Amino acid sequence: MKVTLGCLVVTAGICGFLSFFLLACSLGTEYWYIIEMNPVNASDLEDISSHSGLWSINEGGIRPADSIDSFTADHSRYSEAELRMLKMHSAIVVVLPLSLVLLLFGGICGLVSSLARSPVLLTGTASYFFFCSLLTLCGVSLYIIYSYQALAETERQVGQEGLAYIQTSFGWSLGLAWLSYGLELLTGVLLLTAARMAKLQHSRPTIA
Repeated sequence: MKVTLGCLVVTAGICGFLSFFLLACSLGTEYWYIIEMNPVNASDLEDISSHSGLWSINEGGIRPADSIDSFTADHSRYSEAELRMLKMHSAIVVVLPLSLVLLLFGGICGLVSSLARSPVLLTGTASYFFFCSLLTLCGVSLYIIYSYQALAETERQVGQEGLAYIQTSFGWSLGLAWLSYGLELLTGVLLLTAARMAKLQHSRPTIA
């Protein structure tokens, strides 16, 4: 089966849309990090587990009034290690939404370059999506590092015994962000392939 230029750009468009949709869902949900607490003396009716997103925490089915805001936090209340984590969180909540916004503009650029079938525009749009994927990768990687450092800081404060009945894991919201990253890369590869195909078509001599 011969792959056509139109097929490539349509597939790239679908992948680009899915990457935007998955990243938007990821940022809008609260299952980036899950904490399950099962102390021995807790009753079966007691729900003290929690899950968190980038901006809020849900504790036992109740969302506290205060959100996670590393920009307006009173830095004088925190230790040096906690301040480093606040800075990391600030970077995360800037980089990932920025990647989402850039993906939106990337879709517009992809539509224009696909309609024009210009090798230069297609190559530029592919590079643009590679840059978006780099931002998403940086944001997700920072979040993982941030989560591990937060757990280490908690362990330092309460000791290993305090964490004996706590189970932590990354949630499906983080998984959506990883899927979005993969689709961003795939979109870039497809557009780069389409640019190469368009260049070959333009350089093919026409028969009079």
